[in-house]
Amino acid sequence: MNFLLSNERRISNVEGCFGASGQPLLVPGRVLVGEGVLTKLCRKKPKPRQFLLFNDILVYGNIVINKKKYNKQHLIPLEDIKLQSLDDEGNLKNGWQIISAKKSFAVYAATRTEKAEWMAHINKCIQDLLAKTGKKGTTEHAAVWVPDSEASTCMHCLKSKFTALHRRHHCRKCGGVVCSNCSTKKFLLPSQSSKPLRVCDNCYNVLSSGKVLPDQEPKRHNTVPTPPQKEDKVEDDSSSGEDNSDDEEAAAENPGVSEYQVPTTPTFYQGDHAALVGDEDGGTTEPMETISNEV
Repeated sequence: MNFLLSNERRISNVEGCFGASGQPLLVPGRVLVGEGVLTKLCRKKPKPRQFLLFNDILVYGNIVINKKKYNKQHLIPLEDIKLQSLDDEGNLKNGWQIISAKKSFAVYAATRTEKAEWMAHINKCIQDLLAKTGKKGTTEHAAVWVPDSEASTCMHCLKSKFTALHRRHHCRKCGGVVCSNCSTKKFLLPSQSSKPLRVCDNCYNVLSSGKVLPDQEPKRHNTVPTPPQKEDKVEDDSSSGEDNSDDEEAAAENPGVSEYQVPTTPTFYQGDHAALVGDEDGGTTEPMETISNEV
């Protein structure tokens, strides 16, 4: 019973941190497995984000006040997720990709140990959920977007140089950064949106030919993340369009938060990750007592 009360208290606290802008998280059968800060490779640069692993969803958001206030809440069902480890590249180390049907991106932990812990816990939760529900993991995955800093020219024509007026666009299929002339079409990608999304001409030609299904990824350029380099201010806030709210900075009341000032050490709570499953009479099973596992 202590676990039930502690779990409810922790989830209620998370709901309070997101406030009215967040979705309700305290639902029957849901367990908060772990939480901590990871560096998310956003469109413009790496930024700290609060991540919360539940036994059925992964939640992340912007940090306004550390451990007190978050915004820009995003929820990803665990059955939609697969993980892919990344090799260390320059200053970006201890990373992996979180790949899902609607949105995919790279994250980085502070240490190799924390990376291993995060990946192990997420994979364990996915396995437990699929085993419990009988569902199959999704085969539809969105591409990881190439950061703006990695493309000073169009990745399609290799000629158009981006400037303050000649802005970048991201193909929603391959994730590449292209110019407006090389991304004149839209295509319906049901797993990402109910509306047609902007895609590069290469992807549009493949998708419209019927050679691949809309949610199968065509061959793309090599886009392994590398450390962002300083360059002229050629980025444009609107260049990548919809579903980029997590790339925005937190509210103006948060001038002190940076990837160097926010503690990143995660906490994982011991217990059955597939626990608190209600029976036909509405009862629950009580898992082990919780412990904090900080590294």
